[in-house]
Amino acid sequence: MTLQTLDARAVEARAPRYTSYPPATRFHDGVGADAAVDWLGAVPPGSRISLYVHIPFCRRLCWFCACRTQGTRSTAPLLSYLDALEDEIALIADALPPDVTVSHLHLGGGTPTLLPAAAMARLFEMLEARFPRAPGAEVSVEVDPTELDAARLDALAAAGLTRASLGVQDFDPAVQAAIGRPQSFAQTAAAVNGLRARGISAINLDLLYGLPHQTAATIDRTLGQALSLIPDRVALYGYAHVPWASKRQVMIEADALPDAHARLGLAHRAADRMREAGYAAVGIDHFARPADPMAVAARAGTLRRNFQGYTTDTAEILIGLGASSISRLPQGYLQNAARTGDWKARVQRGRPAVARGYALTTRDRLVGEVIERLLCDFAVDPAAFADRRSVAELTARAALHWPEAVIRTRTGALRIRDEALHLARMVALAMDAEPVPTGRHSTAI
Repeated sequence: MTLQTLDARAVEARAPRYTSYPPATRFHDGVGADAAVDWLGAVPPGSRISLYVHIPFCRRLCWFCACRTQGTRSTAPLLSYLDALEDEIALIADALPPDVTVSHLHLGGGTPTLLPAAAMARLFEMLEARFPRAPGAEVSVEVDPTELDAARLDALAAAGLTRASLGVQDFDPAVQAAIGRPQSFAQTAAAVNGLRARGISAINLDLLYGLPHQTAATIDRTLGQALSLIPDRVALYGYAHVPWASKRQVMIEADALPDAHARLGLAHRAADRMREAGYAAVGIDHFARPADPMAVAARAGTLRRNFQGYTTDTAEILIGLGASSISRLPQGYLQNAARTGDWKARVQRGRPAVARGYALTTRDRLVGEVIERLLCDFAVDPAAFADRRSVAELTARAALHWPEAVIRTRTGALRIRDEALHLARMVALAMDAEPVPTGRHSTAI
């Protein structure tokens, strides 16, 4: 079977993104607030943890987005949300040992920069009061360049922001119109310059391929403009058209989307352009300047994967705050109620706002670690695991499903061929014994 035949087999296939194992589609309501109390109470004293804070509000609801968000034209809902967040912060901090520190703090959404400057400052003060940062902690925020002024920039700098991730998607006006996200290059450049002027030098850009009306020519122009900003990292995600899961995506004309083969061509073209510009490929969808910590971690084999995608975060405990956010603890996963009103009501009852989750088995932990290494390193060696036999069985299953895409040695070590790295999620799926619910996941390429 040739690589072209492999691509033909894979382009229409769907697979989880495996930002967790098992994927969140397997979470259930049998795990809730009681489990959260027990698991948080079992965190070892002195642990370093990561914090994720979800701000679900947006001024505009971009049609391509499948995140848990809601629109607002006023600041009142934001301030009310912060009141509930303050209560949740106290509730979770009280459930943890008193001496935990934060090694990574990330604000996502939604649009965190929709918060007015004073509200932004208040949020960071609330977090610092109950979750002190460890020395050298990374503090990152997702930024919408159209919702960023001097006052917000000053508030972010005063809060100790170390890294900003700017949503771009595409700079082409026709593509922007088709996804409901007008954003000029000038606005994006102004945001980057404003951040750097305040000492926030680590800049990430988020781009998408597979968007309506996107062509090789348009993505070339977008990449040229993006690279002119000299970002430290670029995330190049495949647009996930899942209108059954994100109703706003019905606004996007399906007929205007690139077909599967054109989509694959866009991915390859963008990746080639990033490498030509001197960026190192990191995992399946990231690129970083060679000296960036993510590129360094990829070379060292210490790259990790969590709900934000690839990360250098080594903390074993991730605490999610806010509506729909997910926590990861050694015992399993906890997800807060998705609807803001439901989340607030649970917090007001003085209990963790967990609506569903998943308790990990020994087998889950092993498969999850193997898949994480596969997606981070594109290789798995059973000799690196205590349960070598089980890992060798997983690599054998992957080699059986994708023999032309991988190389497997007599000892069971497996490596994805360089020309087949874009099939990594499909190789991971072959290791996953659980069936994938029909129609629940995005295309794998």
